Amino acid sequence: MTKDHGNQVKDDKLYEDLRDQGASKEKAARIANAKAKGDVDHKGTKLEDRTKDELYDEAQRIGIEGRSDMTKDELIKAIRSH
Repeated sequence: MTKDHGNQVKDDKLYEDLRDQGASKEKAARIANAKAKGDVDHKGTKLEDRTKDELYDEAQRIGIEGRSDMTKDELIKAIRSH
């Protein structure tokens, strides 16, 4: 049975699935809430398929420091390790 995580998590099932797959609490909540709000961009889930500008915007949204000096590959690595 899916646990209710209160109003902080909008999609409890997805949150739990992501946690079971090893995602951090923050990342799982961010993804679950974005999907519940309809904010998930379906044009390509692979980071490599995104433009450098899209990766920069994502890095800015999640607060990665030094992003303006990063290459596309460095942005991908920073986003994945966040």
